[in-house]
Amino acid sequence: MEHINNPIVIQRADPFIFKDAKTYYFTGSYPKYDRIILRKAMSLNDLNDAEEHVIWTKDEQGEKSALIWAPEIHKINGNWYIYYAAAPNNQIEDDTFNHRMFVLENRNADPFSDNWTDKGKIDTGWETFALDATVFELNGRLYYVWAQQDVDISGHSNIYISEMSNPWTLKGKSTMLTVPEYDWECKGFWVNEGPAILIKEHRIFLTYSASATGIDYCMGMLVASIDSDVLDLNAWQKVEKPVFTSDIKNGQYGPGHNSFTKSKDNLHDVLVYHARNYTDIVGDPLYDPNRHARAQFIEWHNNWPSFGSPVRDNRQTPHSVKVNGVEAND
Repeated sequence: MEHINNPIVIQRADPFIFKDAKTYYFTGSYPKYDRIILRKAMSLNDLNDAEEHVIWTKDEQGEKSALIWAPEIHKINGNWYIYYAAAPNNQIEDDTFNHRMFVLENRNADPFSDNWTDKGKIDTGWETFALDATVFELNGRLYYVWAQQDVDISGHSNIYISEMSNPWTLKGKSTMLTVPEYDWECKGFWVNEGPAILIKEHRIFLTYSASATGIDYCMGMLVASIDSDVLDLNAWQKVEKPVFTSDIKNGQYGPGHNSFTKSKDNLHDVLVYHARNYTDIVGDPLYDPNRHARAQFIEWHNNWPSFGSPVRDNRQTPHSVKVNGVEAND
């Protein structure tokens, strides 16, 4: 296996990688939360120095004018889609921000082309804080998984799944798969967010992140059979303990908001995630830019993933130095 230099991308949280043939496409939250970026490289180690292309910038006003979070790029039926969350302002109401979920489409073969079109807001059927959407295909069907608040349930976000009639429209019922319930999911904030899908042999694994985004941030997991009805809550088993947590010895804190990709030779599964390498955050952690994107290989035991611990850095990283509340690489 190739050695991975970590972090793979400096100052890009909520990392998502789509591997198309031999090319890795990378996106993640930009520290100013005002744009969607894309990089491409032939290896994970080349992503940090790859040219960064701005796909889209926030609107001047309206529902997509603030806090652009957690974009993901997917290829569906030969077309490119970027799913992301945005808010009309930076305000907190009912103990949450005001995000909703949106999608862009590009029918060009090259996602770096500027032919992205706005397909609008994803309608989940109710209007509350919603974010962190991902999609996956299984048995000829397309599914949408996301985090959203239910004001009648204690906590900030739960995770839901729905089938899609096309890449920008949900259809039929949605199912709530998990709510924050264990102690490790409820530290600082009661959060289940950032779902990611990994399919291996006869199982589908859904990882997610929990608790506040400091040292307590960690990953949980659900598992189901690929032959089951994934819209049925009873098809899923929730793992009672976190599957990926901070490692003080390795200097890695708050690992989470993960995605999955493959090694260069497609033989090995790779966990992609963000973490900080310090805990002494000054001011609002939201505007600390140093949740760096990282990656490491997954070990498998009887078709069950072992994520291990977040690995040590082997690439120099900046510490938090703020200018006007935000530090970013422009």
